[in-house]
Amino acid sequence: MMHDHASTLGGERSANGLAYATSTAGDEHNLAAQPGFHAGREMFRYFMTSDYLPMKRMRVAITRGVSPGIGVCELTFLEREAIDVENARAQHGLYEDILKELGCRVEHLDEELDFPDSVFVEDIAIVLDEIAVITRPGALSRRGERHSIEQALAPHRTLKHIQAPAILDGGDVMVVAKSIYVGISTRSNTEAVRQLRALVTDHGYRVVRVKFDGCLHLKSAVTAVSDDTLLINPEWVDAGAFPEHACISVDPSEPSAANVVRIGSTVLFAADFPRTGQRLSALGYDARPVVASELAKAEGALTCCSLIFEVP
Repeated sequence: MMHDHASTLGGERSANGLAYATSTAGDEHNLAAQPGFHAGREMFRYFMTSDYLPMKRMRVAITRGVSPGIGVCELTFLEREAIDVENARAQHGLYEDILKELGCRVEHLDEELDFPDSVFVEDIAIVLDEIAVITRPGALSRRGERHSIEQALAPHRTLKHIQAPAILDGGDVMVVAKSIYVGISTRSNTEAVRQLRALVTDHGYRVVRVKFDGCLHLKSAVTAVSDDTLLINPEWVDAGAFPEHACISVDPSEPSAANVVRIGSTVLFAADFPRTGQRLSALGYDARPVVASELAKAEGALTCCSLIFEVP
């Protein structure tokens, strides 16, 4: 039988219908008066097992160390520059520290010596509340990265897989609430859109194909700052592709600024793009700069460096 714990134990019912226990002196006296009933211990157990109490969820961030071979990473839109590996590692470590400060439990994977791009874990999986989809990266050199990501995600989610002839990079996939936008690029094709749609439709998601150009991945051109608002470079992707969302344009002098990481109410932006950061702050967002200049030389952005999701 289901009890109204709020009325029984002096609780108050909030607008969302959940009961939050707030004991009174009279309630405590009555509980303690019952034979063999240790009030403090039993009240704690009672509250923690109540169906009415909302479950607190933990954010997990899967990251990976910077490969010593990152200097020979895949490049599509940038000219190759020398990458200071130690500086890249230091910046990546600060990135992980910020994730921890924002409440994430960082699960750091060892660097992959044989895979120069492997710090960019986002491209290998799409993690939804219900399942995780292991991608089939467009660059052949990156497909060996999947095994360790599968092992990291298996304790948290049921795994599904994109199969040949589809190719899909996670950087081309933007999830906003129950909408999944997939950019068509040199790394992701229309067959991947079809397969992804088949995997997620039963979970209530819609999958939308998006055209863009001028950058490697869709999330170089647009990311979400909230469930209803996007940060976008309109030169690279048409805001009309997202009619259900408001769009904030990056500062025109910072075309690569659209890639941000949203964690709760905080928006992390690359420190190289202060004007766009100021734009976000002026609109009321808790915008925080992150230094990531070395990994940017490998066509990496902030979202590329982590897989962030919630667990009970």
